[in-house]
Amino acid sequence: MSATSGVNVLRYSALAFGVFYGFTHQRSITASQRTAAAKKEYEHKQHLIEQAKAEYSKSKNPSVAATSEKSGLNQDPMDSKFDLEAYMNALMSQKA
Repeated sequence: MSATSGVNVLRYSALAFGVFYGFTHQRSITASQRTAAAKKEYEHKQHLIEQAKAEYSKSKNPSVAATSEKSGLNQDPMDSKFDLEAYMNALMSQKA
């Protein structure tokens, strides 16, 4: 009967080890999935914030975006091809 009890101890030990391994493995899988979901949610929120910033800047400064898109006028005074007279004429025509 000693052989039977040794086999039973081995069986229950293997069963306990399998349950313990399954539990720890499931915890690691769940943790990685939670991390991936949190990262995806953070990236989505970051994308929405960037979109909102772009829309806000477009709504607060429509004349700058519209002027540069419509006229194609160089508005950078530090550029070597900047034309002050053309820039002032464009400003006057906008205000009139």
